[in-house]
Amino acid sequence: MPQFFSNKRLILLLVGMIFLVALISFSLRDRNHASMPEQLIKDVVGLGQSFFSKPTQYVTGVFNNVESLLNTYDENKRLKARLEDYASLQAEVNDLENENQKLRDIVDKEEDLRAYNPIQATVIARNPDQWEEKIIIDRGELHGIEVNMAVMTSQGLIGKVILTTPYTSTVELLSTQNPNYRVSAVISDKEEVFGLIEGYDEKRKELILKRIDSDFDVKKGQKVTTSGLGGIFPKGILIGEVTEVTTDDYGLTKLAYIKPAANFSILDHVIISKRSMSTFDGTDGENTERDLTEGAGDGS
Repeated sequence: MPQFFSNKRLILLLVGMIFLVALISFSLRDRNHASMPEQLIKDVVGLGQSFFSKPTQYVTGVFNNVESLLNTYDENKRLKARLEDYASLQAEVNDLENENQKLRDIVDKEEDLRAYNPIQATVIARNPDQWEEKIIIDRGELHGIEVNMAVMTSQGLIGKVILTTPYTSTVELLSTQNPNYRVSAVISDKEEVFGLIEGYDEKRKELILKRIDSDFDVKKGQKVTTSGLGGIFPKGILIGEVTEVTTDDYGLTKLAYIKPAANFSILDHVIISKRSMSTFDGTDGENTERDLTEGAGDGS
């Protein structure tokens, strides 16, 4: 035993280990304030880090600025190219508008199926048990809203007005389960293909376009818009995109599933279209026995 304690190196080693363990334990404790040695070490290290980091940040900033300038230059070139395309497109649109006006003057036609006056509105209420069928907006009879006016968002058509009060209106959505709800629609590509939006597939979350002539070739991805021939909806409002084409139950006409352009679940601001052309009884709206037996409508 005396020989054990006579070894000074071993004693110093044991004392050093005890001190190290105590220092580690002290450092690991939850404390609100650092000790004086820790503060001194942190300040010195922090000063050194600041001394080296500032030049590094400066150099990094220079390279980032150069990269930003290069990106801005490339983006500017792309924007200029797009601006030139936009200018040419705008010129073409102006020419077409002038030509259209001249043709309208020739035939003395003042009304247009596409023309409508937009009325902005906000969705103020929605019944939970009719979430996918009806909404209430903050515009009514005093704002010029009438029954059967088309309602849309910036994405596309969502429905029509079915009830009005002086200050509010109720809108029935295209996703309604009302089996009599119809919209006269058209698929415009090389040729116009007419049909009727009749029904909504709840499982697929898609509209059903029926009464498509079997002689026409309808393809997935084609856009579907309102035809303007039904008497309620102005022409050219986007409805959605074809996702699948099949035949109806009788095999006489085609049927297509349409993915709606608008999101019926998230509706905040809408646009009511007040048609410039006087409305008339057409294919839009409610089915009747006479329609079904005689095949009335532009899509039949």
